[in-house]
Amino acid sequence: MAALGIAFEVQEIAHPPRPSGGRPIDLVHLARQTGGDKALETEVLALFARQARQAVTQIGDMKEAARSELAHKIAGAAKGVGAFEVARCSATIEAEPGNSAAIAAFTKAVVEADSFIVGLMR
Repeated sequence: MAALGIAFEVQEIAHPPRPSGGRPIDLVHLARQTGGDKALETEVLALFARQARQAVTQIGDMKEAARSELAHKIAGAAKGVGAFEVARCSATIEAEPGNSAAIAAFTKAVVEADSFIVGLMR
């Protein structure tokens, strides 16, 4: 019974630690998601980068409902690859599709993530 007590005494962490130290892509998370398969990591990063770049070109011209829907999709994809800042900015757009500052922050986050991905692919 003592072991049960110990298990329930562990403090919860509000935000999981970011092992990749603030990089645009959390590579530890990505490796966990892909089972450490480097070819799969490369494939999903390239797919994410393409989707995110396309979203940046489209999101400013969309109506708010469509913008919110696109932001929701990109947030899910970003969480999957460990692009947590892109996911955070996307979630803000999803909740506030008319927020131009959120769109600018999203664009900046995507550019940073895309540049990081390009650097990894070299």
